[in-house]
Amino acid sequence: MNSIEQKKLRWYNVALIAFVSVWGFGNVVNNYANQGLTVITSWVLIIALYFVPYALMVGQMGSTFKEGKGGVSSWIKETMGPTVAFFAAWTYWVVHVPYLAQKPQGILIALGWAFTGTGGLTSKYSPILIQTACLVVFLIFLWIASYGLASLKRIGTIAGLAVFIMSLLYILLAITAPALTGAKIATANITFKTFIPDFNFAYFTTISMLVFAVGGAEKISPYVNQTRNPAREFPRGMITLAIMVAICALLGSFAMGLMFDSNNIPADLKMNGQYYAFQILGGYYGLGNGLMILYAIANTLAQISALAFSIDAPLKVLLSDADRRYIPEGLMKTNSRGTPVNGYMMTGILVGILIIIPALGIGNMNSLYNWLLDLNSIVMPLRYLFVFLAFMALMKAADKFKSEYQFVKNKTWGFIIGLWCFIFTAFACIMGMFPKVEAYTSEWYFQFIMNIVTACLLIALGLVLPQIAKMQRK
Repeated sequence: MNSIEQKKLRWYNVALIAFVSVWGFGNVVNNYANQGLTVITSWVLIIALYFVPYALMVGQMGSTFKEGKGGVSSWIKETMGPTVAFFAAWTYWVVHVPYLAQKPQGILIALGWAFTGTGGLTSKYSPILIQTACLVVFLIFLWIASYGLASLKRIGTIAGLAVFIMSLLYILLAITAPALTGAKIATANITFKTFIPDFNFAYFTTISMLVFAVGGAEKISPYVNQTRNPAREFPRGMITLAIMVAICALLGSFAMGLMFDSNNIPADLKMNGQYYAFQILGGYYGLGNGLMILYAIANTLAQISALAFSIDAPLKVLLSDADRRYIPEGLMKTNSRGTPVNGYMMTGILVGILIIIPALGIGNMNSLYNWLLDLNSIVMPLRYLFVFLAFMALMKAADKFKSEYQFVKNKTWGFIIGLWCFIFTAFACIMGMFPKVEAYTSEWYFQFIMNIVTACLLIALGLVLPQIAKMQRK
């Protein structure tokens, strides 16, 4: 089969694949909880000034390094060398630690809504007790992941697709509810000024969540060279993706404003907002808790699958693609099933610490959930920094590499765009470290210190491993 026959993806195929992998209903809920209806303006700005160039950069990197199996770390290895590539691979893995620490919370919350019809399960017990249960859930799936994930992958794919479809259905039904059912609009007196943010310090502490929401476009890179004409089809697909994300973000946020007062947002909206939304929607259309229970079950299965795969896949990327000179031999040890047992143990220890320690200083489950979600928005975008580093390095050495698709042909402009995205991401991560609570209480300082210490320790551990490997070689 020749190369022309293999390249069958069209721009709309790429757009749909990317949309399913990048977007989720939680992106709407979490950012509405931070900004209310002013988030609509924020979505327009972040998509136009950040997401579109980010996605198109990924296209050029994927097209240039089509044989690279390690994604971002492979791009860095080709443009900046193996040392920086190790830190790219390490960062890609280690930022999943807070993500893994929060997934068990999401599973318990979803199960609570599915079986009780309320979000009261987590409020009945102390944070330390809930977090202990989360640790047990995590360790169970750490064990399951070590045995292979084929059946879990199929379940997760079906459940994830169900969550995705229900998220789109929510937007359609919520937007039309006032006209079809006479539902009362929660946010009164919506005017043009309702959508204009105050660009103050508090606002800038929330932009990391927006960056977190639109990140992950590097997952699309393997599809660049599978299109019929990468130079035309891929950018068209990415522009279509941006339009789809913009429509869902804008309409989804507006739908949230119809259901939840933008001037009086519930304190637990991040933790329970997705279930509140479907519960209210069911009430509008006379379906009771039916829609909410369906969503909660699908979300439970999707999160279980995401938890297991996020244990396994990032770790294997780190251990298989990174230069052996930077990885201690002990971490490379595998059992008869090919599971990196010591790597799993390191994952278990780090995630276990992050599950239990914060519960000792954060007073209630809602605050703990919000803090861990905000921590994810701080550390997860750190991996995007290496995308922009690789792109800037590619622009500096553009004559050495060939690409079927080029985002920017002018090397200087390309470097400037990459630098802009790098600086903006770093700024968002730094601002995200400031907790989003009004009073400077002891809990505010505890969260602030935990944000800094966690981010620094996770990155610093990556500096220690090469030194251990070097000592072992000697």
